[in-house]
Amino acid sequence: MEFLTEEQKLEIEVVGTVLPFKTDNYVVDELINWSNFEKDPFFILNFPQREMIDTRDFGKIASLIKGNADRSRIQEEVKRIRLKLNPNPAGQENNVPVFKGKRLNGIQHKYREIMLFFPTQGQTCHAYCTFCFRWPQFALNEFKFAMKEAGQMVEYLKANPHITDVLFTGGDPAVMKTKFFEHYFDALLEADIPHLRNIRIGTKSLAYWPYRFTSDPDADDLLRLFEKVKKQGINIALMAHFNHPGELKTKAVQEAVQRLLNAGVQIRSQSPVMRNINDRADIWAENWKEQVRQGIIPYYMFVARDTGAQDYFAVTLNRTWQIFRSAYNQVSGIHRTVKGPSMSCSPGKVQIVGVSEINGEKVFVLNFLQGRDPSWVGKPFFAKFDPNAVWFDELEPAFGEARFFYEKQYIELLA
Repeated sequence: MEFLTEEQKLEIEVVGTVLPFKTDNYVVDELINWSNFEKDPFFILNFPQREMIDTRDFGKIASLIKGNADRSRIQEEVKRIRLKLNPNPAGQENNVPVFKGKRLNGIQHKYREIMLFFPTQGQTCHAYCTFCFRWPQFALNEFKFAMKEAGQMVEYLKANPHITDVLFTGGDPAVMKTKFFEHYFDALLEADIPHLRNIRIGTKSLAYWPYRFTSDPDADDLLRLFEKVKKQGINIALMAHFNHPGELKTKAVQEAVQRLLNAGVQIRSQSPVMRNINDRADIWAENWKEQVRQGIIPYYMFVARDTGAQDYFAVTLNRTWQIFRSAYNQVSGIHRTVKGPSMSCSPGKVQIVGVSEINGEKVFVLNFLQGRDPSWVGKPFFAKFDPNAVWFDELEPAFGEARFFYEKQYIELLA
């Protein structure tokens, strides 16, 4: 690219050799402000930055590339670095069910009512987010989740009548052609599962490739499929990722949103708080206001997960809570459907309710929004206040307690 110096191109190549790198014409042409690209949030969200990996590791890969080392030698070093970056955050392997003696590696079932399904054809994206916690899906085969068999999905659903929601995830399922959506959705409809109420689609496509719902060759077919599912009494919800209000301002995304809403699709939005991207309350308030204006429901504010380039994006838990609180105070009640800040960690989704002082001890007030055991949800608990903590694992129980209230049961569940 003419905007990039040779040094910047090398930096992108080095970091992009370790962490997945992929972008598309829409992001490049419609979102990035190339007159100030170094500080542009969409450039940082798509193009690897030098600081996203350790200085020593960067130097090692750079020297191998500049020295024209064998590909096998580079890949050996790359794998060593990747394995240091916590490629299995929140113990995702523990979410894979064993059904009739077989591990279902394209399914995760962590919370009672929700089953995640990883369709094989949807395990890539239109463009990769540099913060993505699922980066191993694209980089490390041993950490990849995928399944082609609609029959296994249906069979598992029928055997678990407490599941009401199936979440298609990836990667990004919206990269799939409509014929693949039809394959999976028709299997669900034909199975006539009475307890299936909601089909969710986790996607970044509205922000990175809104043409999927407007001008792609099978866009109209996809919307008709959504309408068909709705007519069968099953709700369709697009779990959209909008990290910055700038993603909502193009004509293409606004048209896509309206077409989806007209087809009866519910759109909910979620994003982590990230340094260098959206770590200001006014950005979040603007994001929620614009979402509601277009008919989108603000859903989750997350804490950036402890994987990949976390050090580059991390915001302390205390500051994240302050950002949430300040943004919340800037919007009306109709915007306050958003939940957070939430950490998706191994025991469940842990919300930072606030910071308080109890019996002279400063504490984080925490709450499970979701838990491996549903009985944990809505039960406040407390951690010692740590101004530098950026993830749940760094917190300790308050008031001299040896462990958090759920830990004994959590260990037994994993066993």
